[in-house]
Amino acid sequence: MPTEIRRAIPADAELVRTMLIELAEYQDQGKDVTATIEDWQGFLGRDDVIVLIAEVDGEAAGYVSSLRRPYLWVGGDMLALDDLYVRAQFRSSGVGRVLMLALARHALADRLTIGWGLRLENEGGYRFYDRLGAILRTKTVASWPASAYEALL
Repeated sequence: MPTEIRRAIPADAELVRTMLIELAEYQDQGKDVTATIEDWQGFLGRDDVIVLIAEVDGEAAGYVSSLRRPYLWVGGDMLALDDLYVRAQFRSSGVGRVLMLALARHALADRLTIGWGLRLENEGGYRFYDRLGAILRTKTVASWPASAYEALL
């Protein structure tokens, strides 16, 4: 299936947010999405936010999003992969691999490490990333929302 990859621009904000909501609902986290289309327009205008959209026959098939940020351990930058999402009708067709390789091409110019989190129960994800040659380490991701720490201050 021929897949075209392009970098998202502010005009793609509604499309990217729609796919983000699809992903969040698939993960039973739809209520956690509070970013607006206007927020996404701002994100997509930033150089450090990299969102690549996959299209098959002109239809959006998925996206990968990442943020270039400092990697303090190495004294340089990295790409923090936020989401890799492929719409249901395009899964198992190679779109995810094409998106990851496109992100890798983007990172290669500066030889950036790409890092991300992965749910323990995502066995398919572990197999997918292993086939790409990713180093898979188990690590718990913690978050501390303002509503939790504000009460302590």
